[in-house]
Amino acid sequence: MNVQEVLRFADDMVFAKTGEHLEDLQKAILLGVWEGQKYSQIAETSYCSEGHIRNIASKLWKRLSNVLDEEVTQSNLRSALERQQVFIVSSNFGNDFLHIGNVNVCADNQSPEIQKTRSPSAPTSDTSQPQTRLDLADAPHISSLCDRTSELATLEKSIVQEKCNLAAISGLSGIGKTALSLHLIQKIQHNFEYVIWRSLRHSPPLETTLKNLLEFLLNQPEIELPTSIPDRLSLLMEYLRKNRCLIILDDVQTILSSGQLAGNYRPDCENYSILFRQIGETTHNSCLILNSWEPPREITALKGENSPVRSLQLKGIGTAAAEIFRQKSLLNPEKWENLINAYRGNPLWLKIVATTIQEIFRGRVAEFLKYDILFLGEELAATLYPQINRLSELEKNLICRLSREANSVSIEQLLQDADLSPSELFNGLQSLGRRSLVEIEEQENEMLFSVCPVVRQYLISNPVN
Repeated sequence: MNVQEVLRFADDMVFAKTGEHLEDLQKAILLGVWEGQKYSQIAETSYCSEGHIRNIASKLWKRLSNVLDEEVTQSNLRSALERQQVFIVSSNFGNDFLHIGNVNVCADNQSPEIQKTRSPSAPTSDTSQPQTRLDLADAPHISSLCDRTSELATLEKSIVQEKCNLAAISGLSGIGKTALSLHLIQKIQHNFEYVIWRSLRHSPPLETTLKNLLEFLLNQPEIELPTSIPDRLSLLMEYLRKNRCLIILDDVQTILSSGQLAGNYRPDCENYSILFRQIGETTHNSCLILNSWEPPREITALKGENSPVRSLQLKGIGTAAAEIFRQKSLLNPEKWENLINAYRGNPLWLKIVATTIQEIFRGRVAEFLKYDILFLGEELAATLYPQINRLSELEKNLICRLSREANSVSIEQLLQDADLSPSELFNGLQSLGRRSLVEIEEQENEMLFSVCPVVRQYLISNPVN
């Protein structure tokens, strides 16, 4: 099994036994150990301490031991999973099978998670109506969506009615890109013959991603595919022309570069640019959706009202965030809007602060607000660290300058104080805007720039220069 097949197999086994998915950090540990990484290496790439990784790993091995009915450790993970794979195949030989990765799982007793690889609307009897083939094994558990009606309608119109070929959904971590895409699938999947979800969280090379897509589309996992990227890409484009396919690539920011302006690729992932450009520029019947903290450079170059390339930058959810507070049983609803405004309607940020209020103040929002502080905590700060840390030196200089101001700042003021040329300033502001890290407002025909309170508080506590 390759690493992606390992992840899907382990997650399916855990879900079938417990009804719960592996957490993101557990997945990172599982894949890291499978690839021979030490805990210290996994900790570095996961932006947390080695001790925390060891604690989570210990819980993961216990969980897998219960699921597989044998002791699982860091050293025997590979052999334990391979033994389970052989057991499943042999014990279900001759039955109806569902294919997941390289594992045949009996179709008579499927868990809800395994069933989602088939169309939920597929009829049980023979019919002449075409069925949608779904491969959502990489997709996370679908969560509730707080009032994204407008965004869903915009995407549905662009993809179904206007037949856009390439769409990017961008925004800060926790803003709801993944949840929005999962709910979009539910609304529009019947318009497609194939729906595929793939995560780029571990930055797979383009040849691996193409192989993975083609094996599912061709429905032949053992097929001998062309070895060169141009030939594989040509085969994929031929399939996208002949069929109506919806492909979602999540965590696209992992193939983009740190230390440069937004949208540039890591050197080892530069050839993804060829894939995105071909899908955006050529005629076909399919759509590729990219979820990312920032849009790749092809999106900004090709997007437009009359173009088959579209871009949607997600903002906060406004008063609809009150549903999060109701779920957390917070009190003082007359004060909720203060929290929503301070944390800019970011669902993840609001869930984190709501948990803090529940744990420390027993849900009393008014008591929390008495202290007049913008509380971040380690969890929220950890979500911001990788996004701030990937900025170029120009952007770090500029965002630090903006964070020192309580009010919005004009371009003229920035040119006077930031020691930047107009060209440098424009590049920096544009890149920070694409990363959703600056806010822009217009006053008296003048554009003013600022950073949101949460980002400002983070930068005050964690200066980047």
